[in-house]
Amino acid sequence: MLLNIDFASDEAIYMQIRNGIVSGIAMGRLQDGDPLPSIRTLGAEIGVNLHTVNKAYKLLQSEGFIEIQRNRGTFIHAGNAAKNTAQFLETTGDSLHDIVSEAVTRHVDRAVIHKMVDNLYDELGRERN
Repeated sequence: MLLNIDFASDEAIYMQIRNGIVSGIAMGRLQDGDPLPSIRTLGAEIGVNLHTVNKAYKLLQSEGFIEIQRNRGTFIHAGNAAKNTAQFLETTGDSLHDIVSEAVTRHVDRAVIHKMVDNLYDELGRERN
């Protein structure tokens, strides 16, 4: 599994794992039904404590991106993520508020932010196809 973990980042490692898996799903590199490495295996591959990987997997499970099947493994199951869209939008609204607040403070034109979002959507869609 290809994850880029930045140990010098302010972002928690479990969130980097979570975000890397969600990004892989968005770009089509990870599909429904694809197996993920076991907690121990992924921890060893990226050099982190297995409890950190477990925390990321539990978060992904609660968000509906993965399914953990006892004695079978962990699998991508992004179809369940749609059930949590309202919660996602509420949480994202807080993050987006911070980003837009800083953009306004820095006098970044609204069109520039819209273009950045459009470009990201296009990039993810292109990689997915």
